Amino acid sequence: MNLPCAFEDKMKGLLGDEYPDYIACYDEPRYYGLRVNTNKITVEEFERICPFDITPIPWISNGYYYDGEAVSPSRHPYYFAGLYYLQEPSAMTPASRLPVEQGDKVLDLCAAPGGKATELGAKLMDTGVLAANDISSSRAKGLLKNIEVFGIGNMLILSEEPGKLSGYFSEYFDKILIDAPCSGEGMFRKDKKMVKAWEEHGPEYFSGIQKSIIVQAADMLKPGGLLLYSTCTFDGRENEQAVAYLLKNRPEFKIVDMEQYEGFRPGRPELTETKDPAIAKTVRIFPHHMKGEGHYLALLRKDGGICREDCFSPLKRSRIKLPAELEAFMENVSWELDRTRIDIRGERIYYMPEGLPDLRGIRFLRTGLLMGELKKNRFEPSQALAMYMKKGDYEHTIDLSAKDERVSRYLKGETVDTEGMGTGKSKGWHLICVDGYPLGWGKLSGGILKNKYLPGWRLC
Repeated sequence: MNLPCAFEDKMKGLLGDEYPDYIACYDEPRYYGLRVNTNKITVEEFERICPFDITPIPWISNGYYYDGEAVSPSRHPYYFAGLYYLQEPSAMTPASRLPVEQGDKVLDLCAAPGGKATELGAKLMDTGVLAANDISSSRAKGLLKNIEVFGIGNMLILSEEPGKLSGYFSEYFDKILIDAPCSGEGMFRKDKKMVKAWEEHGPEYFSGIQKSIIVQAADMLKPGGLLLYSTCTFDGRENEQAVAYLLKNRPEFKIVDMEQYEGFRPGRPELTETKDPAIAKTVRIFPHHMKGEGHYLALLRKDGGICREDCFSPLKRSRIKLPAELEAFMENVSWELDRTRIDIRGERIYYMPEGLPDLRGIRFLRTGLLMGELKKNRFEPSQALAMYMKKGDYEHTIDLSAKDERVSRYLKGETVDTEGMGTGKSKGWHLICVDGYPLGWGKLSGGILKNKYLPGWRLC
């Protein structure tokens, strides 16, 4: 692989005697990884039912290697059921090292396509709030889909400049993850197109953007909260110097230790002006030390006083009367709605997270779980609601084996034969599952199952 001379010279200076081992990695194959959605399935159960060979990623509790040259996990029904996310192994590290707790308000500031946001949301276990933002509205659409596939309902999908968000969410979040836009040096082996992109926009271009983002994010974190900054590059200007810039401009922040792994390498204080030894607590990931691509991580805590509860204006919601059509549908659902969290906008019905600030004036693709739509005196449940549910949540279900060819027909949007499903003369909405995990909706009428799988999600 032809690497830019300037990049090679920099890496020789950074790695010294290790450089030959590093450059030899480019002759090795890339690693493929998947991360289990622990909000839907335990790792033990996934290992039991996984239809292809997997090997644990030693520093990620719910991560596995698979042979990407031999199998295509993105075409298996379990992928459509949201049981796992395909992600490069090192890229799993940032979300794994941000200690999210149930009930937290969490922000993924540069979230698309959703690899880290889906893990943060899974950790919340349907509590608290997950705000996932990407400045690109087109990328944010893909982000929304991935979060809905994972069955995450307590979410906001935003598409705003970080600076504007800080005006709405001052000291609001308990945890913030910034996987900052960067020059991508750590991904050269995985994606050769990154080399050309680096030649067009290198570390000097991104370092200013990163410094701006990190201080804007800092202002949205509660005192006592944790911020994890990460990149997939090696350059000190984008890594240690960005962290040093935060420490200088927001002195209430301190670098803290994170869970270690034998392959991690310490950050480089000598690459900063201050030479602060605490920088060594940050983590560098190199492909010649670990089975993954290059990354950088820093975990910081915001010290200071107690967060004022009036630093943001939460929406005040009153208990509303549910539309009769929704009431009828919910008779078949095992859990009750908190009516103060229902938001009806036109025909659409949303189930909102609790404790949100006033979001008027901000660009968002989704606030809360889209439950469905009211149409001509009937309620049509959404694809997102199907993914949010567990099999036992809905009274009428059709559960097929992953080996049943009708599963792939369903995912392609085709008509599905109901023979042997035990549906009898039942009619109306049914939750279609694969081995007990929801895929979407179907509507039975006269012995025919009308396929209601979302067209934009269909198996091609």
